[in-house]
Amino acid sequence: MKTIPEIRSATDVKMNQSIAAFQANLTKIRTGRANPALLDSIHVDYYGSQVPLSQVANVSLLDSRTISVQPWEKGMGAKIEKAIRESDLGLNPASMGDLIRVPLPPMSEERRREMTKLVRNEGEAAKIAVRNLRRDANDTIKKLVKDKAASEDEQKRAEAEIQKVTDRHIGEIDRMVTAKEAEIMAV
Repeated sequence: MKTIPEIRSATDVKMNQSIAAFQANLTKIRTGRANPALLDSIHVDYYGSQVPLSQVANVSLLDSRTISVQPWEKGMGAKIEKAIRESDLGLNPASMGDLIRVPLPPMSEERRREMTKLVRNEGEAAKIAVRNLRRDANDTIKKLVKDKAASEDEQKRAEAEIQKVTDRHIGEIDRMVTAKEAEIMAV
């Protein structure tokens, strides 16, 4: 049986993991600027198996609107180019010898609005995850009270503390959503 401090700290850790997952999802959402993490979801055929692009090439930035992909093996360029072109990112890579340049086309106003909606939806999903963790923690505490392992006063205090932790994490999510929206809408 867990104690109230253990429940609280476990809930805090899980909420931090939810925020880390949300942040990872945000890096994959395209803004006006180039970001090497944009190509993280692309897998390339490497000797019959699908491997992440970062395992067969060096992915870096040439400038604010261009990602460079430098394959580690000579014959991989065409396969990498094909994988990027066929991804759902709408990118058109151009090969220059060993180097593959991936220019990011400027986003239209309509596309920027779609992206901000996507960011808000991701933020809402992260908030729901945090609230579910709060509910689970409160249910566990109620079970402790029911089993007479904790008093009702301890329950009220613990629920208030968990609510503070929840509010802090939801505030963090809101800040991240606002920052990402500003980044997307900046031309």
